[in-house]
Amino acid sequence: MSALLLLTVTSVAVALFRHVGLGSVLGLLVAGIIVGPYSPGPYVTAHVADVRNFTELGVVLLLFVIGLEMKPSRLWSMRRYLFGLGSLQIILTGLAITLYVSMGTDSWKTALLIGLTLSLSSTAFVMQLLQERGELASKHGTGTFAILLMQDLAVVPLLALVPLLSETAAIASGKLLWEQLLILGGMFAVLFIFGLKVVPAALEWLARHDNREAFLMVVLLAVFLAAWAMHQAGLSMALGAFIMGMLLSGSTYNMQIRALVEPYKGLLMSLFFVAVGMSIDLGELTDRPLDFIGHTLVLIGIKLAILFPLALAFGYTRGNSVRITFMLAQSGEFGFVLFGSALVLNVINESVFVMAIAVISLTMLTTPLLVRLGDKIAHNADRKLKNSEEAPATSVAIEERSVIIGGYGRVGHTVATLLQASGIPFVAFDTNPQHIKRGKESGHSVQYGDISDPELLSSAHTERASLVVLTIDQSSTVLRTVSHLRNIYPQVPVIVRARDLEACAHLLKAGATQAFPEAVEASLRLGAEALKMVGAADENVELLMQGVRDRGYQLVREKSKQDSHL
Repeated sequence: MSALLLLTVTSVAVALFRHVGLGSVLGLLVAGIIVGPYSPGPYVTAHVADVRNFTELGVVLLLFVIGLEMKPSRLWSMRRYLFGLGSLQIILTGLAITLYVSMGTDSWKTALLIGLTLSLSSTAFVMQLLQERGELASKHGTGTFAILLMQDLAVVPLLALVPLLSETAAIASGKLLWEQLLILGGMFAVLFIFGLKVVPAALEWLARHDNREAFLMVVLLAVFLAAWAMHQAGLSMALGAFIMGMLLSGSTYNMQIRALVEPYKGLLMSLFFVAVGMSIDLGELTDRPLDFIGHTLVLIGIKLAILFPLALAFGYTRGNSVRITFMLAQSGEFGFVLFGSALVLNVINESVFVMAIAVISLTMLTTPLLVRLGDKIAHNADRKLKNSEEAPATSVAIEERSVIIGGYGRVGHTVATLLQASGIPFVAFDTNPQHIKRGKESGHSVQYGDISDPELLSSAHTERASLVVLTIDQSSTVLRTVSHLRNIYPQVPVIVRARDLEACAHLLKAGATQAFPEAVEASLRLGAEALKMVGAADENVELLMQGVRDRGYQLVREKSKQDSHL
């Protein structure tokens, strides 16, 4: 009954909020409020903290997927924003919030913890929004990500700070500093060995034996093992998953890994947002509405006032500075963990804990609305900039339009060679590790992946492709792929290799832009050479061949039918 209630409410809420243009995240939050224990009517569960802890695995998978897109070289290029802008944002925002909180409390320890904790933003919310909007690779997207990554790193000292602020907890952790550093270094070393050597080798062996179920299990094991290792070392689980994803970003299995993980990530992230909505205590809101709303507005105001000039100081345009600021105006999910630990150690009392959790949840609830407001302000700021390189930053930083090749056998290899010789970018997918190895040796961009997998096509950003070429010879797979491409990416032309004229007809009916029958094409080429060798003019032969193709092989088709009746 609980599952039915959850599915019903979330389906209606997401459909409604997407329809009015407010996004699925806000719909999931509202659904969580409706099915939560603090709202009137039936609720799913009263153990909200347990649900939230479990669904944080979605944040782990989200950071892993982001890591797959973030090569180490790109991360290094962001170091100025990561350590400079990110660190200053945490320190200045934390101090400002601490000053505000200290006006209502006598304990500087409580004020300091609340200030530094609320200075952090929500990695889960912001990265999900950037992915949905296709803005992760944009100028403001990379800046936002750099700040979030620095905030994830800051969770470590904040977690260590909680026992130090407590009068009841032991200060010593039982380990010397050099021992802790040694453990941390060892965990990183193990992670790098697994990510660069062990996991790719295991995936290659499984791919060679076409064991896709075990392939998925190994990927998930690698992700959660990395998350567990970083947790044991005192770092966040999400950071461990991100590092594992980054280590696998250069692997030939990159796209297929992302395609396999994406559905699980999407499901867990949806449940995470619902759990956050369930955490909003409506009773607390009705008991102290002015305090609740006032704290939320002040928190958002402080973040906007500090982050905007910081972004400008680091070279961002007004438009991009506005986008970054409004994206990060909320508080984050790590606050649930930090405040929970502080409550156990008596650094804060129950009343402060309830108010803090409610404020964090409400700022998350307002995030989609704030982002839309930021877009409007940024758009107006961009319009005032003339001849600026960053003026069109509202759109996605689309990569150069390329060709996607499905299948890297002899035909796919030939197509790839011709494209490369013409300077046209492409990426090819194949499920045979030997074909992939041959492609790498030829200097071609070949990835492991099943071209008929809708998630793979999504991961490959098929909507940006200028053309899809299918060279695989499994008729059922080709038909399924063509049908999906035509339904989801109708603007992308698809040309297909077929065995004969009958297969050609089926593929064209399924939605292929053009289909070329391999046997007939070979026959035409043979006939063209024969005509040339007996003295026919080259121009006449080429015109004849082109005419046969332009008329859908009608001449050859009619002759074939006549021969079949003899």
